[in-house]
Amino acid sequence: MKLVTAIIKPFKLDDVREAISDIGIDGLTVTEVKGFGRQKGHTELYRGAEYQVDFLPKIKLEIAIQDDHVDRLVESICDAAKTGKIGDGKVFVYDLEHAVRIRTGETDGEAI
Repeated sequence: MKLVTAIIKPFKLDDVREAISDIGIDGLTVTEVKGFGRQKGHTELYRGAEYQVDFLPKIKLEIAIQDDHVDRLVESICDAAKTGKIGDGKVFVYDLEHAVRIRTGETDGEAI
C-alpha cells in the first residue's frame, strides 16, 4: 500500500478530483494548507500599501491506494493540476505500513 500526498493550487481541486474519480479512486482527504517553494511568495497591494505574502494558499490531498494503481494516480494528478506555471505543486509517494477501517475492523488492503 502507498500513501500519495499532493500539494496543488486551490483552483485545481475540482479538476484533480474529477480526474482521480475517472480512474476509479473514490476516497481522499483534502486539507487547506499554506506554504511556498521556488515561488517565494509574492507582493500584494492592500489599501495603497504593498506587503509581502510569504505563504501561499495550497491544497493538500492524501490518498491511500494499492501499489499497482500508484503510477496511474500520480499521472492523473499531474495532468489535472498542471498549469505550466511556477507553483503547480508536488506529488509525494510514501509506503503505508498498516491501515484499519474503524467501523468494520478491516485492515490493510480491505480498509482502503
